[in-house]
Amino acid sequence: MGGLFSSQPATPLVAPAPPPPPTRSDADVQAAALRVRQQRASAQGRASTILTSGQGVTDEIESTPKKLLGAA
Repeated sequence: MGGLFSSQPATPLVAPAPPPPPTRSDADVQAAALRVRQQRASAQGRASTILTSGQGVTDEIESTPKKLLGAA
């Protein structure tokens, strides 16, 4: 029977060294950053553009007159 009561010392487990973290100069990191910037730019769509001409809005305003409080 081996295990806890054996006379041989247990061999220590050695974990492999982790790979070095990526740096900003890595091509993969730069490509991912470019992809994120492009996705953010395309997500804005036309909401950030001016949709009127140089003359401004030429449509008539459709509104109802204001009512006074307490008036019938």
